[in-house]
This record gives sequence, C-alpha cells and structure tokens, in this order.
Amino acid sequence: MDTKARSSLKRFAVVTPLTLLLSMLLGTTLLRASPIDDERQPEPGDPSAYSDEPADKPAALNAILTLPEANLDAFDLPDDVKGSRDTPRQENSLPPNVQTSFNYPTNGKPSPLFGAQPFTQQLLLFEEFGPERLDPTTPAAPLGFPPPAVGPLPQQDPLSVARSAPPSAALDAFLRQPGLTPFPSQFANVVDRNPWQAQVEMFLNRRIGSSAEGRPPGKGWSHQRWNEFYPQQAYKTVQTGARINGGLRDDRQMHGYAVGEFAVGGLYHNVAGVPATDGTAKGVEPRFHPKMPVQNHNSVWTFDGTLPPKLLMVRYGQPLLMRHYNGLPIDPAANMGFGLHTISTHEHNGHAPAESDGYANAFFFPGQYYDYRWPVQLAGYDSINTEARDPRAAFPCAPGETLWTNDLSPGRKTCENGTIRIRGDWRETMSTHWFHDHMLDFTAQNVYKGNAAMMNYYSALDRGNEAVNDGVNLRFPSGSALAWGNRDYDVNLVLGDKAWDQNGQLWFNPFNTDGFIGDQVLVNWQWKPTLDVRARSYRLRLLNGSVSRYFKLALVREVKGSGGEFQGPKGSGVSYARVPFHLIANDGNIMEHSVPFDGSMDLDGDGDKQNHNAILPTQGIAERFDIIVNFAKNGIKPGDRLFLVNLQAHDDGKGPKEPIALGDVLSEKYLAVIKQSSKGPQWDKGDPAVGKVLQFNVKAYTGQDLAMDPADYEPARPGKAQGRVMIPLKLHRENAADKALLAKARHRTFTFGRSDGTDAAPWTVKTDGGFGFHMDPRRLNASPQLASGPTDAGSSGFGTLEVWSIKAGGKGWSHPVHVHFEEGIILSRGGKAPPEWEKWARKDVYRIGSENDGLDSVELAINFREFAGTYMEHCHNTQHEDNSMLLRWDVEKPGQFQLMPTPLPSWDGVHYVNSAALPTFRDGDGLGPQIQVNK
Repeated sequence: MDTKARSSLKRFAVVTPLTLLLSMLLGTTLLRASPIDDERQPEPGDPSAYSDEPADKPAALNAILTLPEANLDAFDLPDDVKGSRDTPRQENSLPPNVQTSFNYPTNGKPSPLFGAQPFTQQLLLFEEFGPERLDPTTPAAPLGFPPPAVGPLPQQDPLSVARSAPPSAALDAFLRQPGLTPFPSQFANVVDRNPWQAQVEMFLNRRIGSSAEGRPPGKGWSHQRWNEFYPQQAYKTVQTGARINGGLRDDRQMHGYAVGEFAVGGLYHNVAGVPATDGTAKGVEPRFHPKMPVQNHNSVWTFDGTLPPKLLMVRYGQPLLMRHYNGLPIDPAANMGFGLHTISTHEHNGHAPAESDGYANAFFFPGQYYDYRWPVQLAGYDSINTEARDPRAAFPCAPGETLWTNDLSPGRKTCENGTIRIRGDWRETMSTHWFHDHMLDFTAQNVYKGNAAMMNYYSALDRGNEAVNDGVNLRFPSGSALAWGNRDYDVNLVLGDKAWDQNGQLWFNPFNTDGFIGDQVLVNWQWKPTLDVRARSYRLRLLNGSVSRYFKLALVREVKGSGGEFQGPKGSGVSYARVPFHLIANDGNIMEHSVPFDGSMDLDGDGDKQNHNAILPTQGIAERFDIIVNFAKNGIKPGDRLFLVNLQAHDDGKGPKEPIALGDVLSEKYLAVIKQSSKGPQWDKGDPAVGKVLQFNVKAYTGQDLAMDPADYEPARPGKAQGRVMIPLKLHRENAADKALLAKARHRTFTFGRSDGTDAAPWTVKTDGGFGFHMDPRRLNASPQLASGPTDAGSSGFGTLEVWSIKAGGKGWSHPVHVHFEEGIILSRGGKAPPEWEKWARKDVYRIGSENDGLDSVELAINFREFAGTYMEHCHNTQHEDNSMLLRWDVEKPGQFQLMPTPLPSWDGVHYVNSAALPTFRDGDGLGPQIQVNK
C-alpha cells in the first residue's frame, strides 16, 4: 500500500467516543495526528444521502412554489387535522378585527405601568449556566424529563395537560442531576422514545413515532469531526414557560457569590435588591418590575423558564455540548397568541458546524431534546498555527489545571503561566455572542418570548482577568479574583423593546409583516432599572435583542444646576454632560483599534465630530457593541447618576427614522405622551421608547483599577500617531496584496427588498440578480466550497475567500443582514470607505437602509473554513425574516457534486426531501469586488 493510500485510511480512522474519553481522562494519546473522523458524505441508503441535481432544474425550482410549507407538521392538531400559521395566533389578546392604528406599539395599546416608577429596581445581572465536565462514567440519572401536568397558574395550566408545563419542582430536580442521560452520540438518538409520548398521543388522538432527540438522523446531520472535537463540558437546559427561580444554578456560578463584587458586601451579592436574594437567585420572579404582574407560563418562554437571563461562559479550545430540551406546550395554540412550540437554536455567530448552527428547518418538538455541540475552536484550525505554538492562540486556565487539548499531539496539557495554547488563527478570536431561536417563520415571536441567552468567549487575549499583564492579555475591565471569567466590572446588557396587554402579560402583534415596535424598553428583561457601579473602568457588552427596533445609545451624567451642556426638563434643577467612552468590539469581534466616542474624531467623515460624541452609531437588531466606560473620569465622582439614553425613533417596523437630538430628549422637548381619543388611549408626540432606559449609580472604589487604557489603542488621525493594535484584521482594503486576492475571489450579490413578494410573504431576497424568492429550505441559493478538507489536507491560506455584496432593493426600509457561520470584513459601504467603527472590525450583521450611517449597500470579504453543511443568511429584523427574508446557503466539501437533502421534522421523526439549487448557486455573478471604493 502506498503512502498516499495509508494517509487516506488514517484520515478516516474511527475511535469510539468512550475510548476517546477514557484517553482524555487518563492523559494518553491514541493518535498523534488529530483527524480521526470519517468526513466522507453519506453512503447510499443513509437517510441523509445526497442527491444529484434535478435533470430539469427550472422545473424543480418551480415545483417548490407549489409545495406545502416546510414547517407544516409543527401545527398538528387532534384527529389528523393540520393547522397553519394562523393556529398559534388564535388567542392573541388584540387580533386584527379589534386593532386600530395606535402606532406604538404597532397597532397596539399603550402598555400599562401599574404604578411603577422609573429607576426604582435593581438590574438583574446575567445568571451563568455553569457547564460541567462531560464524564462517561457518571451513572445514569434516575429522573427522566418530566412531562407536563395540570397545576396552579401562573406556572401551569389548571385544566389541560397539553396546554401546561412540567411542574417546577420536578424540572429543578431533573436539571440538578449530574451528567446527561442518555449519553450524547455522534448520530442523532433515534432509538430512545420521546418521554412525553403518552401526553402527546393523548392530545393528537393518534400514535406518534417521536424519538428522544429531534436532530435529523443519518450521517449528513451527525456531528462533524465528533471525536476530534469531542465535547469536554456540557450542560442541559429546558425551554419552558415562565416560573419562579428556585436557585437551581446558584452553585454553578463561577464567582460562587463569594469573591469580588459578588461576595458579601459587594455590589452584586444581593441579586434582586431584596434581602431574600443575598447570594442566591432563588425567589426571583418573572416580572418586568416589582409592581407589575408576574408573567404567565404561556406569555414568556425562557431558558430554564426563569430570570435572570442566562449567560454561557466558554473557553476557546474546550468543545462544549448544550442539551436543549423543549418543555413548551404540546398544543401549538397554548401561547397567548404568539410563538410556536417547535424551536431551533442558533449560536450567533460561532465557528460551528452546520448541524449545530440552528438551521430554521432543523426544529424539534415538545418533549424532545437537541444536542448542540459547539467546538469552540479558532477559525483557521486546519491551516494556520497548526502546531499550536502562538501564545496569542490560547485559552486561560487556573494554575495547575490540566485539560485535554487538540494539537499535533492531542492529550492533556497543564496550565503554564495562565494559558494553554491551541491551534488556529488568533486574529479570529471572538468575545461577545448570543444564542437564540431560529424556528422557520417564528424566529421573531420565539425570541421575543424569551428564547435568547448571551455567551462570552474567553481567550488568552480576553481572559476576563485584568491583572494579568503578559503581553498577550488585553486586560479589559473585569476584575481579578478568579483566574479567568471575572464579571465584577464586565457587564452583559441586552436591550429589547416590549409591549404588554392590559393584564400586564407580554403581547406581540404577529399580524403585522412590516415589523414589531414595542412602546417600552427593557434592559435584561426589566423596565428602567438601576445598576450600581464603582468609580473605575467598566466593560459593557451591549446587545440589541429587539425584533425590529434599532437603537442609538448615548451616555450622559446628571449635573445639579444648569452647568451641564444639555439642560434638563424645565424646573427640574438638573442638566447633563456627555460621558465619553471607547468602542473595543463590534459584533463580538475585538477590533484592530479602539474607537473613541469623545468628539476627537470625525468617525464617519461627515464633517461633524459631535454627532458621535458620547453617542454610539445606530445599532441594528442582533448587533453587539462592547464599550469601555471609566466612571472615575470626565468629572464623574461617587454619588453621581448616569443614564443610558435611546435617541433612535421609529414610526413603524420597516426601519428607523433619523435620531432625535440628544438635547431635545434630555430637556423633554421631545417626549411621547398618552392622549385619549375616540379610539381609546394612544401614544402621541413621538416614540415612547426614546429616552432614558438605564441608570448608573456611581459608588466609591478603594481597589486598584488594573484595566487597560483604551486610548492607547486608538487609530491614527491628524495630530495623533497610531496607537497599539488589539487584534489585526487579516485583510486590509487598502493593501495591494489583499486587493489582488480579492480580485480573484468569487463574487455574489444579495438584494433585500420586496421584489416579487406577496401580501402574505412581502419580504424577499434576490440572489445574483435573479428572481426575488420567499424563503423555502428546499431551495439552495449559494454554495461556497471549502478550500481545505480534514486536518491533514489543510491549505496554506485562510480558506475559501469570497466577496459578497448586500444591497437594499428599494427605499423606505432598513435591513440588518446577518450571515451565519463566518465573519466578514467590510470593504465598502454605499460605495465609500466604511466609518471608523466598521473600518477596524469584523462583522456578522451588516446594516443596509436609508439611515445616514447605514447607506444602501455593503460589500464584504468573507472566507470559509473547517466545517460544511447548510447555513442561512437573512434580515435580522426577524419579522422581515419570518415574512420571508431568509435564504439557505451551503458550504460544500472539496469534490462535492451532489446536493444535501432538506430535513422535514414532524411528530413522527425527520424525513428528507431532495433540494433544488438556483442556476448561479456555485458560480455567483463573477470575480472580484463590484463596487469601487471612494475614499
């Protein structure tokens, strides 16, 4: 046998998971080379086997237009009756026949406040999931996933099992059990049965064939490179109705309520501002404010069913598995008139294989689980720093900690100088992510109801320990009590506009396809909370978690008297001063340079330095901005109050208006009011979501602020030399060599608008100048091919490089376009060089629209590595996505000529149908950039 043949056999060697795990535990090495998985496409006979392209391609594409909706089986009702998209809308408290135009929220009534006053409750900080080591020797858990049962409101339904949730005590007992039962597997678990089978069959009045796991079966949806990136940590969580927090995860918090600001006497030891929550989340109720009603189990659906919102903390190089259980009602109409009980979870925007990306048509049903395995590896694993020698490509660890690591000699590695080195391109290091529902046609409603959590990546560059000064750690504000992952001065904040009905229950209008605009802004699911901060520097991780609303956030300090730049309301006796800050990360990607929002630079080249002085750019839905604020500078002192202020107004959900002047908002010259009319109460004189949304109370600080000074990393400008670099971009739009690479890259164009839309599905995407289609998962729009296969076939570059143009197809609306899986570098915006906050950034959300800092087109460089399969691109105004601005694109492996089939889930399992592809799906529309950049 020749050397090449031996290499091929070695590449497809298979090691059983148990053997591999025992090797990890014992510290032995099974193979010196990492590739130990068979990555060939499924064989004929496999349920997920690929198919040839249709002989008559136009006919196959036209046939898709006549097929039933791909999610039809999610609406099953008793006695083999098929529901529709109208089924989950049946019990909405404000259906169209009683709606009138109230504007804010969209066609709804003003949300009652029940006597609540602004800034009278303490902000809830995120609660950590707290993964544990995945150990195959853990005994099987005695308690199974508890089925729904009747019980008292608001946590259960007193009459109907199919409309109810599992009992809260049973859920906590189930989630507290160590380990995962059944143990995870590379292929979907179709052997074990859905533990809710009896309850489901009682509702449907028929037999079902539902398996334990909802992941599509066969090799095509098995975990790619499963043994190579075998999960070392795991946790389980249940998506279920709102309930009181039972303290389930108290002992899984890294801080343990025992160190730093989480210790006794610290700012955050008292979780909810009441004595009963000292050092525990037990007793936290699902309310927007203590004076507002508790949310019903069918109004709000969260991870664990509880608040505070959840945070996943991971380290690069440590693969993780999330077992996500579906604990939602069996009856698709048991939802207060919005949201669907089938779910699919998208990790936005991890370098993850497609089977764990949360594809819209890989949804699963109540009673089932889905094992999402996230490798948590640096992109470029196959081709850059393959010997794991670069200290910038590493993960943080505690002294003496020994952890399994993939490199040229896989095995257990011991923590040295606070890190363990890993493979991959350190320039791809990410930081602030989130994960959320991606159910076909119901993403907006499910995310709005609570299917969203944040995710922090930790690395040698971003340790979450500001005290480590090793020349690699960027020392962002965090704290230093823990070896990594300190959150004392590193705060996750999710902002989202909401509305509720006259009973105080969360309300959504699913009938409006332009977008949903709520009349109140919640921060971490709370109405106008306060956050105590020390007089020192902080990192704030800001996520726009809305459905359709854009934000434009400013930070100001309240000044007694009239000495501030902006006057307060007449007779208030206060004024306001700007509070400058630095942007250090955009969409979870640490930037090449920090960008100062202090009036020292014209950040967008419009000749005005003040329009971004203490004011962030427009923040589209799903965009993340990480900023550093120093609460001990710019005149700030203990006892001061600061406010985060929203300046971005909306008339409707199609897109934002131009922002309101900061002075007009602070003086209340611009102030929405409720007026009474013949139609009932309605908002007048503006958008009620414009104004203050979060108050900071500055407290004294006696410690030493060891965090970096972001001013040291600013870009060059007249009179100032270029500062240090945080993470350099791998391509620079002005570099001659990079331009040559881009000239050879395949080009694709996606136009987002209403071309060829219908009243039922108005929003469409045109690919490479073709027809404007509505979303159908059976249609494949584009297929980049990997330049490198398994590890020992890695390329010398950084993967397949393409240039994508994203354009707005029309005026009067805006779209924050999200591309799954990989980050892009913006080459041009509206034919011009991008603004400073994008010039130095990698992105995964690209705003296009009519707003001044958006413009109608974006051209970006993007590359694909390591993993293949089915991914998505869509507008992240999720009401646009659901109606129907979403498309499928596949990453193909080298030599692939056939098409991946499309999974169609049902209560009886997942079956597959053949896919059809657009004529340009492999070729795009040419080579090289199509837009000339004007500096």
